[in-house]
Amino acid sequence: MKRKPASFWGDTSGIPKAKNVLTVKVLNRTNGAYPDSKVFWTFDGRTRSIAQQPYLDMPANSSGRMYFHLGSPTGKYADFIEFTVGPDQFNGNTTRVDAFVLKIAMRLHAADGFDQAVGEKPALFSESRAATFARFRAAVPAEFDHLAQGTDKILSPGGDPEFRPGGTYADYYAGYTNAATSAEILGCSGPLGGDPDRCAALNRHVTTAQANKPGAYYRSAPANFYAKFWHDNAIDGRAYGFPYDDVNSQSTYVSHADPAYLLVAVGY
Repeated sequence: MKRKPASFWGDTSGIPKAKNVLTVKVLNRTNGAYPDSKVFWTFDGRTRSIAQQPYLDMPANSSGRMYFHLGSPTGKYADFIEFTVGPDQFNGNTTRVDAFVLKIAMRLHAADGFDQAVGEKPALFSESRAATFARFRAAVPAEFDHLAQGTDKILSPGGDPEFRPGGTYADYYAGYTNAATSAEILGCSGPLGGDPDRCAALNRHVTTAQANKPGAYYRSAPANFYAKFWHDNAIDGRAYGFPYDDVNSQSTYVSHADPAYLLVAVGY
């Protein structure tokens, strides 16, 4: 695959070869907001700033997470990536299923030349946090405005009380379908918990005939416009905006054998 431009991802020539499965390098892409000494990662009970330890020799592990924190290891600005690492395989993704807190992108490189990046676009990292939140509010309809909590985080509608029974927007999907409540649709729960295709179609507001046509997604309300925003601001348009966003390969899931390194860009 074609190599990604070096300007955002930096020089990869000095990344040490893994003794375990792959080397993870954490990149400070906070646009000057935080020094390396204030950008932290946590994995397997260990927390380090990237000034102390920019690399992690990742062992095989099942259903793991690596967390990233700005300011301090217990500060309010924290986010994560998810992965399962086999003896010779990496499977993982960035996610917006729960919320957005930090700008995250990752790039997997394998020994056979495979090279793929997922997550937020580099352009998103270069704009201010205030600008990102302002663009979110401008891009979504009124029902989704409140998901932006100041400039601290943007909640997913799937876990938001306002879309649950008794909430202000509990009837957001009323009249569009009787298959489930708004909360069940946005969270892919209840009767949709075992029906990925149906839940994805409802979030994207598409018919069965449009299910494999990304250009038709999110064209009309009601739809999950929170998810749409992250797709619009993602590398190759791929994002995990709701639990079954992997339907039709729209999520940030990336998988390959014989991985060499994983770069994780952490932004503000």
